[in-house]
Amino acid sequence: MVPAVESHDPSSNNVMHGTLQYMIDGLKMQTNLRKGVLEYCVLAVIAQGKWYGLDIAQHLHRMDLIASEGSLYPLLSRLRTRGLVTTAWQESNEGPPRRYYSLSSAGADDLKGFIDIWRTFSDSVDRVLSNTTNNEKGAG
Repeated sequence: MVPAVESHDPSSNNVMHGTLQYMIDGLKMQTNLRKGVLEYCVLAVIAQGKWYGLDIAQHLHRMDLIASEGSLYPLLSRLRTRGLVTTAWQESNEGPPRRYYSLSSAGADDLKGFIDIWRTFSDSVDRVLSNTTNNEKGAG
């Protein structure tokens, strides 16, 4: 059940309540969760083989992990600087040469470490959430 929107008096300093606040908080939460895992999701995609930057962006966008490709390129640059990915330029029939990304051995190690931690962490969160109900005990 979605909470109803409460009226807001513009002359007061009341904080927004109801559905709109719930939606805003949800977007912030989703953004923070994305930021926390995006680097490793990018490494996981690149672990599948050589990827062109735009193809990585489109893939992650389809999976609702990034909003736009603009957020990906600074991350790819940081991953390259840290030695987690390698790059190679390849000629393209569709325009200028393209930079393709591959996972380095350091990147593979980082990804493996994340996967181990993520599985334990997400299992713990899932166990906690599975015990949660819409009707919280003791509320009322």
